[in-house]
Amino acid sequence: MKENSGLRKKLDIAAYILSVVVIAIVVLMRPADRFPVDFDTSWMPAFNASVNTLAAIFLIAAGYFIKRKNIQAHRNMIFGAMICSFFFLLTYVVYHFTTDETKYCMEGTIRYVYFFILITHIILAGLSLPFILLTFSRGISFSVAKHKRMARIVYPVWLYVVITGPVVYLMLSPCY
Repeated sequence: MKENSGLRKKLDIAAYILSVVVIAIVVLMRPADRFPVDFDTSWMPAFNASVNTLAAIFLIAAGYFIKRKNIQAHRNMIFGAMICSFFFLLTYVVYHFTTDETKYCMEGTIRYVYFFILITHIILAGLSLPFILLTFSRGISFSVAKHKRMARIVYPVWLYVVITGPVVYLMLSPCY
């Protein structure tokens, strides 16, 4: 397929706008008062860990397929990872706007391990979002050379984020 630079430019603009909006929402939810809701949100952390795990599986499969030059299967897996990440983000924001933060309850060395994983997870999730969207934009618009260059860096970071999300959940789960 031939590169569609018009589509890429539109998708890039959407990626920048979406990144700014999402990062602003996440920043705003930290000090915000919680909004009471009339529904149970206790299922959301487990759901978030599950969709992150599923996103990790999709990403690993995407890597497998692209190494075998099966572009359509690679694209399908990336779409799957993007959908999982969308649902994660949606429920993550709802949960954190409506529920008090859970404090980590363990002591000793594991506490330092937990906070190292949590902090790297949060920083890389925030920093990687625009690059994930831009890499996706380049792939979907057939800007193959640019997509490959970005994906070599973005892919392992995104994979780290979707793997460490469930790890953080599992480490925090005794504290709920």
